[in-house]
Amino acid sequence: MTRAVVLDIEGTTSPTDSVRNDLYGYTEQRLPAWLAENAAGAAESVLAQTRELAGEPYAGTDRIAEILIGWLRSDVKAEPLKAAQGAICAQGFRAGALHGRFFADVVPALSAWHAAGLDLYVYSSGSERNQRDWFAFAESGDLSGLITDHFDLVSAGPKREAASYDVIAERIGVPAAQILFLSDHPDELDAAVAAGWQAVGVHRTGEPNPPRPPHRWVGSFTEVEVGAAV
Repeated sequence: MTRAVVLDIEGTTSPTDSVRNDLYGYTEQRLPAWLAENAAGAAESVLAQTRELAGEPYAGTDRIAEILIGWLRSDVKAEPLKAAQGAICAQGFRAGALHGRFFADVVPALSAWHAAGLDLYVYSSGSERNQRDWFAFAESGDLSGLITDHFDLVSAGPKREAASYDVIAERIGVPAAQILFLSDHPDELDAAVAAGWQAVGVHRTGEPNPPRPPHRWVGSFTEVEVGAAV
């Protein structure tokens, strides 16, 4: 049986370009000013961590902005970048400039699973802060009540390592065999299965990651069966 469903966001619940273009674009445009204006406050730890990771202890805010934008464009999963993106995009969501976008089949499926008593979780490389805002400020309205908890690379670990899925299973208190993971990335599915989870690949038209055996793949959440082992 399935007691909990863990969801990836990019390419799974939401179009990749909605994340890359909306969140990444908004972050890149506002990052230099945000760093300069908050150097002695909210951005202080971001500046310090970036200097350490980049090996540039004396880099100023302009140089840090260049480094972070380079990481953003290369999709580097660096903690200070995610922290900066979370803070910047939080302002955008609350100003009405950003909204979570979902594939048409996602919200009805999540609502049905939630109503059936399944616990729903999110595990994404985006910061927990961005994840929560993505659901709370969705185009279709506030979806935050559907999600029990969120996990990111800081709270759980890398998505391609089985140990990260062990951490999540322990945190949510559900046996690994009763957790279903939905993702568009085969390496993430491999890691979840190695941790003893159920896993189903989601491949949607136009999304970049091709299906790969031995996983089962679906093109819509309407094809996902929960309540029994898959």
